[in-house]
Amino acid sequence: MPNTDPMEVAVLKFIQESDFYPFFVENIQMRVNNIKSTSTNNLESLLLGVLNEAETKRQLLNVISNYIHKNQHIKTPLKPLADHKEPLDYIRKTQFYWEKRICKSINSICKELGIVLAKKRPVSEQKEMEAKWNELSNQEPDLSHYRPVYAAKDLLDVLISLCSPNYKGLLDLRFGSYWGLIQLPWASKDVQMLRKTFEELTANQCIYGPSENWRQKREDVGKNVLQASCFLTSKEFAKYGFPQSLRANLWSQILGIKITDKEKLQYEQLKTFVYQHDLMIDKLIYKDVKLTAANDDQYFIFQDYLLQVMLLFSRDTAVLSHFTHTSASPPKALLRGKLDEVSVVYPPSGIIPFHGFSMYVAPLCYLYDDPVKLYFMFREFYTQYFFRLHSVSSHPQGILSLSLLFERLLQTSDEELGEHFRNYRIEPLKFVFRWLMRAFSGHLPIQQVLSLWDLILTYDSLECLPVLAVAILCFRKQSLVQARTQNEVEAILADLSSIQVVPLVKAFFNLVDEI
Repeated sequence: MPNTDPMEVAVLKFIQESDFYPFFVENIQMRVNNIKSTSTNNLESLLLGVLNEAETKRQLLNVISNYIHKNQHIKTPLKPLADHKEPLDYIRKTQFYWEKRICKSINSICKELGIVLAKKRPVSEQKEMEAKWNELSNQEPDLSHYRPVYAAKDLLDVLISLCSPNYKGLLDLRFGSYWGLIQLPWASKDVQMLRKTFEELTANQCIYGPSENWRQKREDVGKNVLQASCFLTSKEFAKYGFPQSLRANLWSQILGIKITDKEKLQYEQLKTFVYQHDLMIDKLIYKDVKLTAANDDQYFIFQDYLLQVMLLFSRDTAVLSHFTHTSASPPKALLRGKLDEVSVVYPPSGIIPFHGFSMYVAPLCYLYDDPVKLYFMFREFYTQYFFRLHSVSSHPQGILSLSLLFERLLQTSDEELGEHFRNYRIEPLKFVFRWLMRAFSGHLPIQQVLSLWDLILTYDSLECLPVLAVAILCFRKQSLVQARTQNEVEAILADLSSIQVVPLVKAFFNLVDEI
């Protein structure tokens, strides 16, 4: 039996599980039925002929491109699982400690309040939940004794404590003099490398156009791109800006989200799971929405949508798939049965929300009024990008690497500002970290958050987050160099309402290039 490339097997399996495959098989069967006599030779030529048809070719290319896009983390499928997920032993140990700490916090809350992790709702309560599904924000349980499991500061404290066992001392010629909170001897991109990553953005292009006529032409081209329904074409078009009116559909196309009967059925099944079981996690979700979106002028009107999405997400076992390529592992709890105890993932999604988690969903509410589309867009955003923002990992797109990139980039792009922070022992990451962890949601005006997330999708990179953070600090430099304490710096950076993401990032790259 010939050797089979594991990657080829994985791609073939992905194709067979896609929506494209049934239509492709049906097309082949229809062609074969129209042939009076079928032989091996004409069947092969028939198959090749169907594959070369423009529409079939485009659909197949989309499926393969989406697979590659979603599985870029896979380098060598035959690597040991532990190394495949996280190659550095001390990072794996720290992530394990972090997960254990989160589970301990959950158990402590249950013990203090005398509650269980999960219980089945009585039939009457199930019916009431179903009847009031669109008014969840009015059904707020008593949350006074509940507290968030963890916040940005808690994770930052863990990252700060990390130290490579193979690295001693605070000076290394490869990385320059030590500065900042993250004490790891990792290489990170410099400004020139980042300019190449965001090449189209840094080029002398007017992303949104100088006139109404230019913007109209851009929209016309965008409509043709949507009609072509080609993943690669959409990605290329996006590099020069998303027309605001087409953003929702272009995002869907790039992420490969199509709402079919299959997705609608999954959505209804998840709702049923919410009706049937009351999870302790539900209270944390209510608490998070009340502490964040409910107090935000931009998002308070979407409380019901946020609660719906978050409750469904907590029950969605499909989310577990992302754990195959992250250093994190889903938490588990003991399920007590009549005969024995079994270990099960808790919650079913494997994700315990932190303070601010619902802000990953909030900006999407401005784009999608269909709750089914909203849910699957959020799930795809999370499993492709946002999961990296709250786990301990050495991945270059992980929160640890992004934090290190921020500090290095700030030090090298503006030595005066970096020196000022060093002299007064001010650590800007202590404030900026919450921006990074939430992908700026809740900190920037909604249209600017969407513009920033445009960049994440377009360049398939979270590195735009630390780049923007450094650009903001450089933009506020005149005020920041007058600050003498951490509190003064935080006061200067508290209001980001005037920030324009794309012009500011372009200006930052151009300014650094001139220097």
